[in-house]
Amino acid sequence: MESKSVLARNGAKAVIALKAHLALNVANVANSIEFYRKLFNLEPSKMRTGYAKFDLQNPPLNFTLNEAPFANRGALSHLGIQVRSTADVLATKQKWADAGLKTRDEMQTNCCYAVQDKAWVNDPDGNEWEVFVVLEDNLAESNACCGAADQNCEVRVTEISPGTRAAS
Repeated sequence: MESKSVLARNGAKAVIALKAHLALNVANVANSIEFYRKLFNLEPSKMRTGYAKFDLQNPPLNFTLNEAPFANRGALSHLGIQVRSTADVLATKQKWADAGLKTRDEMQTNCCYAVQDKAWVNDPDGNEWEVFVVLEDNLAESNACCGAADQNCEVRVTEISPGTRAAS
């Protein structure tokens, strides 16, 4: 099989990445495995004491959980999966709800200088995950948020799964 070379701007051969890697520290790897099985609808590809790996194909991601003590949440704002349409947002949200995850919607929200439709879940350590579609991009500078916990976020909650609290 012949492969085509991809060149970087400087003319050198570019490195083709297989997938991104994200490693999260978690308080309890067993609790986190249960959550991420539901979030990704996938079994871990590797499990060891205090460690689990999920090898996602869509989106391509090497996602690992590392059990490690920590006092507070770190500098991480939130995590997300961008999809093509509001229908995809709602379908993903439904899969999460069907798996027993508590979800909340933000529809037509102004976030990160874009109008977006989103659904959110929280993992056992409080890390927030969104599935979202960008409906209108490159809005003028404003007090738009860039994270679910941002105080300046303009949120319109349209639906909340049972047991969740409304966004403010």
